[in-house]
Order: sequence, then C-alpha cells, then structure tokens
Amino acid sequence: MNFMLYDLQDFDKYTKESLQILSMKPKQSPHRNRQHDLFRSELAQIIDLRHSLVKLARTVDWARLDELFGSTFCPDQGRPAISTRLMVSLHYLKYMHNLSDEDVVSGWVENPYWQYLSGMKFFQHGFPIDPSTMTRWRKRIGEAGAEELLKETIEAGLKLKAVKVSQLARVNVDTTVQEKDIRFPTDARLYDRARERLVKAAKDRSIPLRQNYNRKSKHLLCQQSRYAHARQMKRAQGCTRKLKTCLGRVIRDIERKHPHPDEYLRSLLDTAKRIVSQKRQDKNKVYSVHEPSVECISKGKAHKRYEFGCKVSVAATSRGGWFVGAMAIHGNPYDGHTLTDALSQVERIAGTPAHVFVDRGYRGHGYTGDVQVHVDKRRRGRTTRSLWGWMKRRAAIEPGIGHLKREHLMDRNRLKGTDGDQINAILSAAGMNFRKLQRFAAAFLRRFLLRYFGCQRAFVY
Repeated sequence: MNFMLYDLQDFDKYTKESLQILSMKPKQSPHRNRQHDLFRSELAQIIDLRHSLVKLARTVDWARLDELFGSTFCPDQGRPAISTRLMVSLHYLKYMHNLSDEDVVSGWVENPYWQYLSGMKFFQHGFPIDPSTMTRWRKRIGEAGAEELLKETIEAGLKLKAVKVSQLARVNVDTTVQEKDIRFPTDARLYDRARERLVKAAKDRSIPLRQNYNRKSKHLLCQQSRYAHARQMKRAQGCTRKLKTCLGRVIRDIERKHPHPDEYLRSLLDTAKRIVSQKRQDKNKVYSVHEPSVECISKGKAHKRYEFGCKVSVAATSRGGWFVGAMAIHGNPYDGHTLTDALSQVERIAGTPAHVFVDRGYRGHGYTGDVQVHVDKRRRGRTTRSLWGWMKRRAAIEPGIGHLKREHLMDRNRLKGTDGDQINAILSAAGMNFRKLQRFAAAFLRRFLLRYFGCQRAFVY
C-alpha cells in the first residue's frame, strides 16, 4: 500500500493491519554515526570541502525530508528502510544529469561528492541499493512527495540567496507535451502486440488455446510493412485485417476457456477489445498496449505533427527561471482550463504569486482567484511600460521547457502509468532547479576567490 503525503495530517486513520505491510522507519544517514574507523579515512578528509555539492549538502533541510517521508513507514514492523537522504540524493542526481536508475547508482559508486551529498561517512565501493528500489520508493512518495522535493529546491535557493523572494512574485505559466516511451502506433503493430501479450498471459495461466497465431502473425506483420513501404495500400490493409481477425479469435478463445480472469488478464482483455473495436476517427483511442493511458496531442509543430504522451503545465519565475510548478494533466484539456490547478500547485510549493503571465492560448481561462493573470496580447497603447516589459518576459519559459526535455528526462518519460507521468514531470523540474543551485554555488565560490585572493584556483565544479 502506498500512502500519499497529502494524507499525512490524518495519518492516524489507517489501521494497524495496513501498517503491518510497510517497512520500518528509514535508517539514519551514516554521517550521523560518531564512531571512527582506524583503517579508513572519512569522506570529509579526502574531498574538497569547497565543492558546490558539499555546500548544497549543508543547505538542504534533510531533517525535514526525513521526518516527512518517514511518516509513511511503520514504526516497528519489517526491515528498516533505506536512508531517506540517500534516496532523495539519488533522485536529485538522476534528474540533474539525465540518467537512468541503473546509471545513477553506478555513477554513485565512482563519485565521492555524490556519496557525501547522500550522507555517507566513508567512501563506499559497492552499490548502495538495487536500482529497482528507486522505483518502489517513487511509488511510495507519489506525486505529493515529488512536490516536496521540488519545494525543497526553492527553499534551498532562498537560503543560498540564489532565489530572491521578489522573484517568486511573478510567474510564467505554459504547457508542453511529455512524450511517453512508446513506439509510433500503427494498427497492424497494435493488433500483433495485443495478441502477443494475450498469448503470453494465457501460457502463464496454463490456458490451452486453439491456436496462438505466432508464426502467422509474424509473417503478416512483415508483409504489411513491406506493402506499405511499396505504397501498395490495399494489400497492406488486407494484412492488417487478417491481424485484427487473429486478435479477435484469441480474445474469444480465452473468454470461453477462462470465464473468470484475474485482474491483470481482465485489464489486458479490456485493452485488446478497445483496440479491436476502435475506429480511425474515435476519441480516447489506445496507442500502446502497455501504456493505454497515452494520448495523441497536436501542438501545431511543423517538425512534429503529433506527440504521444500527456500534457504538462509548467510554471517558472519570470526572473531567474526557477521552476515552481510542473503538473501532468491527462485528458488533453484546453490550456486555459489547466490554470487553476497549476496555480494551486504553485501556491503549495512557493507561495501565492502576485502576477502570472500566460500566452494567448489561455484566453477564457476562468480563473477566479487572488492572483492577477495577464494574457499576452498586442500592446496597442493599453499596457503600461513596466507591465509590457514583464509580459515580454513570458517567452523566457520556452527555453526552460527545452532544457527540461533535453537535459532532465522530460523528452521521453519511462515511468509507468499516470502516476509515473506526474512524478516524472515534477522531478524533472526539481532536477533542473538543483542543477542551477549547484552552478550558483560554484560561481559564488569563484567570485569569492577572485575578490579576496585574486585568482580562481583553476577548478570548475
């Protein structure tokens, strides 16, 4: 059972039976242990304590995060969980450097500064966790926990004076598409993939099928691709109809021989039925068997007509470009209808802004809160010079979105389901903020050395 952090205030409502399936409280970070080792040197003695990550490690409020996430664990049942500081640090590093779970764990072993950030006291020569532990931890904290990680980057920026309070008063809001890690959908491939998944599920459950069509479907899929490439569309459509027939036969065969399927098989059958019955002009179509919630979104781009994923609303400060909100929104709503939820998230993370600047796609947004919303428009003498300058700053969010996609894992979301869409969008923004904090800390140190010592000591962090 995964507990969302929105429910921490009324955590007592959960019964003791539900608590027994949770892990025990997370372990303390090793750096809190005052026991010395005669044969090993501490990390603080072998690294440069002026490094930007060292400064960030001393700025982040690890105690608050430990208390917050520790509330979702059972106090006395199960094995002690992994240190909260280690898990938070690994996720910051993952989204800072555009890495997978496996790559960030491998890089952690090689980098002493990453280990110091995660609370290690001595240099570790082995993997701290199995990469799959990061997946389970993300499921545990959910969307609300990811928002807390984003909120902590803003609070750390305020402590470092990288983020000014005045910057949080003006926010730019825009939407983009977070693409899912799926192949471009075609009818023939969808029919074959759904049939393949059903055949595998039937084999795992010892359901004897009259025919599985493995060899025939493979041949038909190859033929369909070749005919389509040669622009022989009638022959290609004939192969597609045969693949659809094979899928329908497998569905009916499983339903006859296994009338009471389990939850996974039932959901797989429902997805396969939707694929068989959907037409070209239907809405809410299935574009992927393993990700049926993927949507087809058209943003009017000349180089990419359609994108398959979900819409994401992002919010960044007009000055500084610090991300104070990122929310995955399903159903492909009109941009203006997402503004209320986006501003609610901004208020939870960075407080209530005074002004919000949006593009003309937000006309008719219907927001009725206390924040003053400015829709981008032509000046025509109706806007003051100061306000017009801030409205021109609205376009500054566009390159920020480009950095999120290119450098912080928003271009191809590899996390599963709608929950994965939410978590990936928020952590992408948190990773970008954390990277900017590291660069600010390094630049501050360079300026300090240049001012007081007349040199930069020739290091770049």
